[in-house]
Amino acid sequence: MTTPDTSPPPAISFFQAFRFWLKLGFISFGGPAGQIAIMHQELVENRRWISERRFLHALNYCMVLPGPEAQQLATYIGWLMHRSWGGIVAGALFVLPSLLILILLSWIYIAFGNLPLVAGLFYGIKPAVTAIVAQAAHRIGSRALKNNVLWAVAAAAFVAIFALNLPFPLIVAGAALIGYVGGRIAPDQFKTGGGHGKANTSFGPALIDDHTPTPEHARFKWWRLVQVAAVGALLWLIPMALLAGGFGWDHTLTQLGWFFTKAALLTFGGA
Repeated sequence: MTTPDTSPPPAISFFQAFRFWLKLGFISFGGPAGQIAIMHQELVENRRWISERRFLHALNYCMVLPGPEAQQLATYIGWLMHRSWGGIVAGALFVLPSLLILILLSWIYIAFGNLPLVAGLFYGIKPAVTAIVAQAAHRIGSRALKNNVLWAVAAAAFVAIFALNLPFPLIVAGAALIGYVGGRIAPDQFKTGGGHGKANTSFGPALIDDHTPTPEHARFKWWRLVQVAAVGALLWLIPMALLAGGFGWDHTLTQLGWFFTKAALLTFGGA
């Protein structure tokens, strides 16, 4: 058994982080579960840029936000390390390489999809991706679900969404209520970092460790919140206004933008 390194890794430059986020965009297969598992392996275990507890803490918040939690997690870690530009680069490079690959694969499928060889390749990929997702879900779950109580909550949530077809926000609210009540009745089972098992595995000191002070740019400021909210609103409002003004509200592009606006606000749970 190898002992973890006792010295934290050296500071990571912006260019080093840029190269990693670019690499991640090309290797992050398997949807949100696979992407998060790859980030955990690379950032927590191999590179030790962030501790396991901080990683899972951030993941918990990203999972209750609407939108793609894997990209949100990458954006948050990039921002935490290198401020706004770090977050922008991490978030953009997380999707741009996969977008290029998607365009290429779409062209191949349209041009050669009827050929038995190409059709067989695409059918062969499906079970492999399914296996990646299953392994990734087990990998992350074994670290986030640290005792039998949390496994029971996860099982109940699975039954609620799969068998009972309950709305996801209702399931999240119910789980939050269980956590709130459980945290008062049995705090050892629900406290952050509590329990036992793989969640307490140490990979050595991390660059952003459990007790690393919050950097100045990550501390809450009201004026900063208003500034970011205003910029975000303009980045949405300006394209939508141009589409509506140039093509009309009923045009396909305008309706496409409006549909994905609602999807971005209402789609929870990543995969």
